[in-house]
This record gives sequence, structure tokens and C-alpha cells, in this order.
Amino acid sequence: QVQVVESGGGLVQAGGSLRLSCTASGLTFDDCSMGWFRQAPGKEREGVSCIGRAGGRTAYADSVKGRFTISRDKVKNILYLEMNSLKPEDTGIYFCAAQEQLPHQHWRQARLWSYWGQGTQVTVSS
Repeated sequence: QVQVVESGGGLVQAGGSLRLSCTASGLTFDDCSMGWFRQAPGKEREGVSCIGRAGGRTAYADSVKGRFTISRDKVKNILYLEMNSLKPEDTGIYFCAAQEQLPHQHWRQARLWSYWGQGTQVTVSS
């Protein structure tokens, strides 16, 4: 049984930083592309960032480029999202996702990801 678990969310002031973590069990971590999505109240889930199986390819939503950094620890099998210069519009529930054999160019399509965590709340106050 696959389990994906996020942690690290919280309340932070605008301009602050947070680091999200994600662990995935029941699958071969190295075989999966890993991604972060977020969903604000009343809005659709949107792709934030993705990292390829080998960790060499990354992608970001335009809204977070230069502020967020995705990385993966292959030894500990943990996915990270370092978020800096946070803005109120970054508020939402952040979800970790895993998928084997994901075409990298389609990473933003949530329907292509099979495994999801329950999400962690990030709130940025102004």
C-alpha cells in the first residue's frame, strides 16, 4: 500500500520561509517523479513544482520561480520544497504527489499523478 505523507506546513508572515517535506512508502522512490501541488480555497489544484526520477530535471510554476526550490534526498527517500519570500497568495493546502513514468512536460496535469498525500496547510499572513 502506497502512503505519501507531507509535513512542514504552518503559519508564516509575508517574506518568511518554510520547508515542506514528503515521504513516500510502498513504492520505489527512485523510480518516481515527485511533485508539489497546492490548492487555495475556491480554486483548482495547481502544480507548484516537479522533480524527475534522477533529480536532474526540475520544473516550477512561473509564480514561484526564484523563490521555491524542490529537491530530493535519495538516501533518506525524502522530497523537499524550500519556500522563501513567501507571499499571501502562496496560501493553500500543499500536496505531495508521486508518479512512475510521468512525461516531464505534462507534470502540471494533476490527473496524471497516481499517488497523493493528504496535504499540509501553508498560511502566509500579510
